[in-house]
Amino acid sequence: MNSMFDNIKKILIIKPSALGDIVHSLPFLSAIKNKFPNAKIDWVVAHGLHTFLEDHPLIDNLWVIKKDQWKKLVNLNQSLKEINILRKGLKTEHYDVSIDLSGLLRSGIISWFSKASVKLGFKESDEGSPFFYTHKIHGSMNIHAIDRYLEIAKFMGCATGEFGKISKIDYPFAPYDHQPEILKELPKKYLVMSPSAGKPANRWQAEKYGRLAGRLNLPTVIIASAAESDIAQEVVNHSNGNAINLAGRTGLKELIAVIEKASCFVCNDTGPMHIAAALDIPVFAVFGPANPIRTGPYGTIHTVIQKNYDCSPCYAQQPCSKYDFRCMNELGVDDVLKIINEKMGVL
Repeated sequence: MNSMFDNIKKILIIKPSALGDIVHSLPFLSAIKNKFPNAKIDWVVAHGLHTFLEDHPLIDNLWVIKKDQWKKLVNLNQSLKEINILRKGLKTEHYDVSIDLSGLLRSGIISWFSKASVKLGFKESDEGSPFFYTHKIHGSMNIHAIDRYLEIAKFMGCATGEFGKISKIDYPFAPYDHQPEILKELPKKYLVMSPSAGKPANRWQAEKYGRLAGRLNLPTVIIASAAESDIAQEVVNHSNGNAINLAGRTGLKELIAVIEKASCFVCNDTGPMHIAAALDIPVFAVFGPANPIRTGPYGTIHTVIQKNYDCSPCYAQQPCSKYDFRCMNELGVDDVLKIINEKMGVL
């Protein structure tokens, strides 16, 4: 291990969002804590997602930021005050190491605010954020996000196993109730479906999810945020009475409990998919323009369902008027149903 990591007492992890990215960061947190068991570890997280990490035994303090409000000009005065409070607060902590797992201008500036002696981040990070790092680590863009984050852990001297990987991929969740009240409303056996996604281009049509749910032999529990309740309701409307709508009815920790009881998890490229993968619930993930090598479900028991076209992955960064998102639109219910039945048996 580099001598710069001797006698580490305080570490700051900067990973405000999104939900899936935070789940991807949990093996990194585990590896760091195993290497530096006596170090204090703090985490910068976005408001709303902070509940996912609350009371975490490996995290000493959460710095909760309202990053979405910072983008709005109408909130400028309040945002500047909050940013200044964050800057002053981080400075007083005297961090030895800050680790920017986000690689954006905002997270780079927060790394600079930390005044840590060692500021780590990826060489390939965006928006000029590497300018704020003291050490830039190569993290390949052709590997999964979890393995990419662990490249920094390896740089810090964390134990590696075969082929240079961290010896054990561990997802230390914050404590949560394994039997929340909402489970009493659900059947004993069910599958979970997550039909939303952060980008519209990553969404397989809600109507198709509904028709798929109607042809499965298990009840289907639909999860979504309150803001996405219309998508969830459309799935229910086309499910022939075989779907239960939980949109907006679970907090993040309740969501974990709902997912961990599922027989399998059917979804788009979305944050809850990574919770299911971490819990070893078989995932069937519908992918379009995104790259499953980077952000697909991590592990060998999961299945990515994707049309293979020369134009994909395109990350939905380029116009698709020529093809009208054919990678999603041309994927049929029969295609997905066949793969699920082949892997799971007829549900």
